Amino acid sequence: MSKPIPRPQVPMEERVITPGSTCQGCGAAMAARLTFKVIGPNIIRHGVPCCPDQTSMTPSTGSVFEGGGPCLTGTSRALKALGRTDIKAVAFFGDGGTYDIGLGGIMAAAQRNENVFVITKDNEAYMNTGGQHSGGSPKYAETATDPVGPASRGNPSNKFQAALAFAALGVPYLATASVAFPEDLMAKVKYAKDIIGFRMLLIATPCPVGWRFDPAKTIEVARAGVQSGLWPLYEIENGTTFKLNYKPKELKPITEYLKPQARFRHMTETEINEIQVATTKRWEKFLKADEANQVLL
Repeated sequence: MSKPIPRPQVPMEERVITPGSTCQGCGAAMAARLTFKVIGPNIIRHGVPCCPDQTSMTPSTGSVFEGGGPCLTGTSRALKALGRTDIKAVAFFGDGGTYDIGLGGIMAAAQRNENVFVITKDNEAYMNTGGQHSGGSPKYAETATDPVGPASRGNPSNKFQAALAFAALGVPYLATASVAFPEDLMAKVKYAKDIIGFRMLLIATPCPVGWRFDPAKTIEVARAGVQSGLWPLYEIENGTTFKLNYKPKELKPITEYLKPQARFRHMTETEINEIQVATTKRWEKFLKADEANQVLL
């Protein structure tokens, strides 16, 4: 499992150039900056259509949504054939490119245990094209394709639990992180980057535009997501060993996360209670898994 990085050892080098390429308060830009500081320069970075349009200071390539996993796999195998074990194949995808259109290719790479590192910044919709519903969208969230009206309460389906789905494949390393907990995020990147085989890091990256909250509150919103149990921080190794990285004595009510976001303002008390009950049950399950030090699916 990952270990904390002492502050004096936090890399200072910037590996992304973001001015003008992101919205105010962009959580994904924060994730990119923290992530690539730790990974360093010896990578080939892959992208699929998503926001922000980061300009990388490392060699980069891109593909259509469906080609994310195959393109990353091809790069990894080419590096192996060239004997370049010093260079890593790393992806920085969005939730649409990981949970939806690109899911098949990425899951196939996970099944084959390709030597790749898939980093997903999860802002819970297709934000670069207007905030359409994705597999990462939570239940009742209003999106461009899930409007609230007489016949709709927003997104009718639950958020895809991608971490548990990939963990079920027994991949070497899988973890969740949040831009509100940068030390935890960077420690997980440092630990994962040198593992051989398929690695995945899912990062909570609030989007002020799509979620409709004050751009100055990005970290507060992200922190509330973790502290309420809606976005738990954990690691899973080889599909079996489980560790919770943040365990408050008591979870905060989910309303502290929901209320600042206009995408949830239509929710009734009954709907809020439904999500609260589901979140509490899942948290209790995670606590048991942490105590047992193993995944309890």
